[in-house]
Amino acid sequence: MEKDIGKIRKNDDTEIVIRVDDFGGRKGLTIREFVSSDRYTGFTKSGVRILSADFSNFKEMINSITEEDMRQDENAVDNSGNRPEKKFSKEKTKPKQEELPDY
Repeated sequence: MEKDIGKIRKNDDTEIVIRVDDFGGRKGLTIREFVSSDRYTGFTKSGVRILSADFSNFKEMINSITEEDMRQDENAVDNSGNRPEKKFSKEKTKPKQEELPDY
């Protein structure tokens, strides 16, 4: 039994697929990358499988994440995989003498 729950676009060629399935006689939740390209179309090895016995613990962990936790910070990556531009000071500083390594 396979039941697709949803998909999230990762980039032009790749989606993250979330599904409930039965693999090797063991039911679980699979979160895996699916690629559609000229060279290959199908699931990749990248992903994770949560067995049904661990699902309630996984769900509890996911539900404990708040909107506040997910607010983007300056080191975050946007949907295209790029980091937002950082604004650096043009002023260069010299390291303190005690910070230089001894050779």
